[in-house]
Amino acid sequence: MSFRRFGCTVLQCTWGILQTLAGGAMFLVLIRREHFIYRGCVVTEWKRPQSASVGMFVFLSDSLSGQFRDDVLIHEYGHTIQSLILGPLYLPVIALPSALWCMTPRFERMRRDNGISYYSFYPERWANTLGEKVTGNKPELLQ
Repeated sequence: MSFRRFGCTVLQCTWGILQTLAGGAMFLVLIRREHFIYRGCVVTEWKRPQSASVGMFVFLSDSLSGQFRDDVLIHEYGHTIQSLILGPLYLPVIALPSALWCMTPRFERMRRDNGISYYSFYPERWANTLGEKVTGNKPELLQ
């Protein structure tokens, strides 16, 4: 493990402890699913249409494939960087607004009816930007 990844893990387990504990609990519930490590994060494939990041844990929809899957992984990794930056503020500033934007039928209709990109909302746009900067790969299909 590189020094940078070790430092990120320590930060997630201290500054980002609230979301890391929540992600760890989700990981334990899904322990029998497929897992892999991506840049120091534990990625679990799950049977949901949405993907999510909770501290240093990423839950990736198992229905994704190809370039779109790679782009979603970069995006979700961007959320883990937000967790590192914001610490305990991540939950109210990023996680809650993101979850509401993703799963509220009113917002789903608004995006669909007005042709608004899911990634135009600030937590999603910022996650794409951070994921691109840190990985050096642009999530091109997520615009």
